[in-house]
Parts: sequence; C-alpha cells; structure tokens
Amino acid sequence: MLRPRPLERNVPRPERPLRVLLTTDWWEPVVNGVVASVSTLRRELEALGCEVRVLTLSGGMRTWSEDGVYHIGSLSAQLVYDHARIGMPANKHVLAEILQWQPDVVHSQCEFSTHVWARRIARTLGVSLVHTYHTIYEDYTHYYSPSRTVGRKVVATFSRRLLEGTDAVIVPTEKVSRLLRSYKVRRPIHVVPTGLDLQRFRPATTAEERADAAALRASIGVRPDQRVLISVCRLAKEKNLDEVLENLAAAGREDVVLVLVGDGPYREELVHRAVELGIAERVRFTGVVDPQEVQRWYRIGDVFVSASLSETQGLTFIEALACGLPLLCRRDPSLAPVVIDGVTGWQVEGTEEFRLRLDQLLDDDISREAMSGAAVEHARDTCGAREFGQAVLEVYRQTRTRRTPRILSRQVVPA
Repeated sequence: MLRPRPLERNVPRPERPLRVLLTTDWWEPVVNGVVASVSTLRRELEALGCEVRVLTLSGGMRTWSEDGVYHIGSLSAQLVYDHARIGMPANKHVLAEILQWQPDVVHSQCEFSTHVWARRIARTLGVSLVHTYHTIYEDYTHYYSPSRTVGRKVVATFSRRLLEGTDAVIVPTEKVSRLLRSYKVRRPIHVVPTGLDLQRFRPATTAEERADAAALRASIGVRPDQRVLISVCRLAKEKNLDEVLENLAAAGREDVVLVLVGDGPYREELVHRAVELGIAERVRFTGVVDPQEVQRWYRIGDVFVSASLSETQGLTFIEALACGLPLLCRRDPSLAPVVIDGVTGWQVEGTEEFRLRLDQLLDDDISREAMSGAAVEHARDTCGAREFGQAVLEVYRQTRTRRTPRILSRQVVPA
C-alpha cells in the first residue's frame, strides 16, 4: 500500500513548472483522434513550460517506460472493440514513481483502464482531475446493445457517474457539451477544440510537394484527368461510409474517384458494397498509412467527404480544412464551427443535395479555389495548436483555484 509521506504535503515547495500527468488508453503507433489530440496537447503544454508525462497501455503484458511515457501491461479486448486493450489495475513500481514525481494535475483522456489509474493518483495526491470526453458512445451501441434506447441509457448513466468524480470536463464542441448536460452531468464543462500543427497540415506549396502528390495519385491508379474525393477515418460502421458510397454511385460522375484512407473492421463490408453499387473501379482503399505522412494524402484530394454522425469534433475534418480541401459532409451540429456553408464547404442531407453540391464544387474551378483558400484561412484562425494548449492550461488554472479549499480538508486515499 503506497502513501505519500504526510509531512511532505504541508511543506511549501519552491516554484517549479506545472506538472501534468496525461492518461490515455490509446497511444502511438495507433492512429485515431484521441492519440492525435493527446500528442498535440503534450507538445503544446511542454512548449508553454509544463512538465508532462503520459500513462498509457502497453501492447502486451510487459510494463515499461521511456521518454516520460509509462506503458502499463495490458490484455487484448479485441472481441469488444478493434485494437482495444484492458490494462492491469496496479503496478507498484510505476505508481510509486508517479506519486514521487507529484503531478499537480491529472488529465484523463479515456474512460476505461487508465481512467481508474487517473482517479486513484488524483485522489491519493489530492490534486485536480480533469477529463476530456472524446467519444459519443451512444453512436457505438451496435457493439454492445441490440436496442439503441437501452444503449443510450447505459451510456448516460455511465458517463454521469464517471464524470461526477472529476473536477472539470473538457469537450471539443458545443454539441458534446449539450449531450453531457442531457445526461445530467453537473461538473464544469469547458469547450476546447483540439488544435492542429498548421506547419504540417497545409496545402502543397512547393514544386516538390506538388510532384509528390501527383506521384501518390498515380501510385493508387488515379489518372491526372480524374477528380479525387478523399475521406480519412477508421473504417467502422459508425462512420457511415455506406452513405458515402451510395452518394458516389448516385452522383453518376465517371470522372470521380473516392479514396478511403485508413483501415478497420468494416472494410470488407465496404468492399462488397462498392461492388454491389457498381463503383468498385472508382473506389480506392489505401489501408493504414503512416500517421506522420497523412498530410500527403489530403494533398491528393479535390474535396473531403464524410457522412459520419458520430464525431465529437472530427479532427480529420479540420486537418482537411487546413490542407485546403473544401468539405462536403452530412449535416451534423458538431460540424457547425468547421463547415461554413458556401464558404469552407457544404453540409448536405440526402443524395440529391450531395450530387448538386458536388457538381458545383467540381465544375467551377474558380469557386472551388476560393473555397480552398477560405478553408486554409479558417483553419489558421480557429484551429491552432498553441491556442489549444493555452485554453487547456487555463482550465487547469481555474480547476486548481476552485479546488484549493477542498484539498485542505481531504483525507489521503490509500493507493
């Protein structure tokens, strides 16, 4: 049983950088929005002078650490969700090392294995526990409940109870904030959109980058005269890619190729659906790509497309925006800050509206170029990584200020 030494808790500490422990079930090399968000946050907090460590799950049973990242031994939960893992509940060596380091804030990014660690460490040290709610779980009910109504009630109860144990909640959009309020979550909720590295996500600007994009198109069999619709996401049922395929088929444009960047458990169904719709020769599946090179794939596109309704923020939407792609997406409240109709793209409902807007985008080069420029400008104004880090740091500051009186009376919780 590990306890911080009581005398140390009352000894004034010299000024030192704010110490932040980020906990996440997902970490590199996995590619998804959570990993991208946590990686960006770590980098920006360090740039702002914080000391940051990460606690995540190992890809196997062995626990190890490197470069400020603790990897906790874990078991596969592949039967529950693709690439999911369940972490070990305790490791005395890692726990002791983190308690000795004494983070000032514990910031949890997932609701399962590593959140248990986050809650335990925060309570033991009497420090703030902040949680970022990344996923709309009620859109995943097909994985665990035959009834969407029952599944939503389960999600609401689970989310409310989990978040009541935190000091503050961060969400990427107002849509998620309203959702948590409908679950009767009463903790302070802060809307902080995840930011991007805009030096990396940008249009091709050099002759070399334009040649690279042309070569990448050719490598997947796209002719120079063809137009490319691109979507970057995990190939899972909740991404609603069936609708994208159906829209492509109904659009009836032989000059258009759809490139799906990513992989996932729903890939085979999508391959079969493309065959059924008679568009298999106009759909390319790239599989997993190197996350450090994903910006190259955006640069081969003319328009970014999506029909997903399960996004909390849709990080890939703003990545596309920053790379100068107009967005053509299924209408959804989470996209309101990103897709400004007629400026950065279009939100559509139904096949006919998709066809109409697609024709507008592809047949009017001047309008599309203007929209591409507006997309880059909008990303620059609203999606910067530096602003993201500063906003999260302000949440930490407010949370620590509110928490101070409670710390004085709190009993130490055994670890």
